[in-house]
Amino acid sequence: MPLDIGRNTQSGPAAEDGFETFQIDRPGRIIFVEHHLSTKSHCRCVVRRISRSGAELDVSPSIVIPKNFFLEILGVKGEIGCTLSRRQEEKLKISFNMLIDPGFLHHVLRMCFQTRH
Repeated sequence: MPLDIGRNTQSGPAAEDGFETFQIDRPGRIIFVEHHLSTKSHCRCVVRRISRSGAELDVSPSIVIPKNFFLEILGVKGEIGCTLSRRQEEKLKISFNMLIDPGFLHHVLRMCFQTRH
């Protein structure tokens, strides 16, 4: 694999479905889907781990997160449709509504690698 940074050897949020999980610790934003599909409200989060099928996020435990929302990773163009799978205090485990493209995942990992150096 060309980029081996942040490889998570522990079982992550998506490890049970067979996709490799990567540690990225990148700031993000949860964008709430509201009435008539408007997306005016959002909250900050930290994307701790990511795979092609889902991610693990940290968010303030006082914020109510809807079942469905969009995830934006800071510095990455575009939003990912998500469904909340599980929540424990500030830890969220989410599933992407569609598998993300391997090229997109590679772009995210490459960007994280560049900002660490």
